[in-house]
Amino acid sequence: MTSRLATLALGLAVGLAGVGLGAADASAQATLNNIKQKGFLQCGSNTGLAGFGVPDAQGNWSGLDVDYCRALAAAIFNDPTKVRFTPLAAKDRFTALQSGEVDVLIRNTTWTMSRDTALGLTFAGVNYYDGQGFMVRKKLGVASAKELNGASICTQQGTTTELNLADYFRANNMKYEVVAFATSDETFKAYDTGRCDAFTTDASGLYAERLRASAPDDHIVLPEIISKEPLGPAVRKGDAQWADVVKWTHNALLAAEELGVTKANVDQMTKSDNPEIKRLLGTEGSFGESVGLTKDWAVRIIKGVGNYGEIFDRNVGEGSRLKIKRGLNALWNKGGLQFAPPIR
Repeated sequence: MTSRLATLALGLAVGLAGVGLGAADASAQATLNNIKQKGFLQCGSNTGLAGFGVPDAQGNWSGLDVDYCRALAAAIFNDPTKVRFTPLAAKDRFTALQSGEVDVLIRNTTWTMSRDTALGLTFAGVNYYDGQGFMVRKKLGVASAKELNGASICTQQGTTTELNLADYFRANNMKYEVVAFATSDETFKAYDTGRCDAFTTDASGLYAERLRASAPDDHIVLPEIISKEPLGPAVRKGDAQWADVVKWTHNALLAAEELGVTKANVDQMTKSDNPEIKRLLGTEGSFGESVGLTKDWAVRIIKGVGNYGEIFDRNVGEGSRLKIKRGLNALWNKGGLQFAPPIR
């Protein structure tokens, strides 16, 4: 009798656990529906990094990461303006995503193993391949990072930048003094006012921040790249549908560039006989519906923000003040690493 009661109790416990897991799964799958119900996307953004995410005096946001947020809003609402931005310091960004304060984090965040596992995040792709570098004043007379032995280095707390800095100096048997601050703005201001010898962050950030220096031409970016920094959008782990929406929005931007579909010609391209273009633009198949979007999801994205190449050019490339070369961020068939899996 005791054995039978124990078996019944175990069965009841397993059943209740299953109900609990089912409820958790249902809750985890709710992000896209919640966004649709509230009528806007809440996007975690940088506090202000030229070319990637920065508001102007009127509060209008621009940047490569900002355009990714707008691409998602376009895919969901057919309106790239239905997005609100939450500026997040590096130390606060993951908590904001985990707590549900933001729906997606798109603010120059490096995809690492610990973030992908221990922090409960899912990275949806790499929208910018970067690497960490150093900036110094020309008058310091330094031409290489390996000449920075004994230097004071300004860096931001709570970032992979701080960890890479320690690795680099230890690997090269050099000493340094770290001067760390909570925000990127504080960090660069400290460097610009002479509180440290060098400033380190992702190379893209160095070029962006140099524009803000009191005398930009007095500073140089050293040639060494000391790390791999694959930057990309992140969502909370456990919502496969929402992760797919973010992932395939990124892939659609890349596929559009590769196939020559632009903001200017997307309407014309919907008449194309090319099977890849037909699948991308929804005139063949039901790929948008499979992730909870509309058949013309990619048309909405491209009309709203253009393709990846257009986003890159106007924010950080030749059409911007930064003039950053495509480099690793060129398409795979043009010598870069950007590659979208096929839509089929």
